[in-house]
Amino acid sequence: MDTQFLYTFVNVVDRGSMAAAARFLNITPAAVAQQIRTLERELGVPLVTRAGRTVTVTEEGARILDRVRAVLRDVSDLRSIANDCSVAGELRLGACPTVLVGMLPDVLARMVARLPQINVFIKPGHSAELYADVERGELDAALVLQAPFELPKVCRWELLREEPLVVLVPEKFAHRDPHEVLASEPLIRYDRHQWGGRLADEYLRRVGIVPRERFELNALNSIAVMVDRGLGVSLVPDWLPPWPEGLRLAWLRLPEASETRRIGLVWSNSSVRARAVAALREECLQVCAAR
Repeated sequence: MDTQFLYTFVNVVDRGSMAAAARFLNITPAAVAQQIRTLERELGVPLVTRAGRTVTVTEEGARILDRVRAVLRDVSDLRSIANDCSVAGELRLGACPTVLVGMLPDVLARMVARLPQINVFIKPGHSAELYADVERGELDAALVLQAPFELPKVCRWELLREEPLVVLVPEKFAHRDPHEVLASEPLIRYDRHQWGGRLADEYLRRVGIVPRERFELNALNSIAVMVDRGLGVSLVPDWLPPWPEGLRLAWLRLPEASETRRIGLVWSNSSVRARAVAALREECLQVCAAR
């Protein structure tokens, strides 16, 4: 069985049409269709059905889809292991939302320049789920917030950046006392169900401030826009740019020491892509040091 045909099958399912898969694979739609038909004959079941220009995976195809993805990852691993003199293959990486736009693009730009043979699969997600993915071996590494629990022995974690809490206010409030602002202005709360949001909630409790809550969400860029629009103030980590453009905001430092949001890299000791993870770690440290 040709693994290229398996790769074509996955692309047809992911892209929803033979034509889209053909464009991505740089082959003709007829070649895509022929590969799918050959694969169906070898397996003895239909894998996709056509409805106009779109393609839908069949029940039989859906049953093997995850296994096919795993086979393709294993084939990529073989290339990585065999190429002992270079870092090649696919690196499976997770990233929490603020890292995804604030740090990761710079890290990847350095990595692909240094390691042109590597492919990177990126899974966005919240830190808790990404830790679980690394522990299960579904991801090789993830850029995440520090976990509020002890990691299993299979995982390692390294601090990259600490972000203190700040009071985010409209620019006209730049000279006000941060505690007075938090106590008197409507609060746009950073989601308490997320690890970063819990730090803000714990700080407010410790200093005895009971805010007038108006909104609660887990989207720092959206919070910044809402503050700019005069909807309230917020207590948030001092996160990495880019921020939305054109906002007139001020960051007020807290008079009381607070816990910091700690961002780092978690990775699996058992990953066959240890050299790629080591290269990722080095580029992360370089990017954070430069900032």
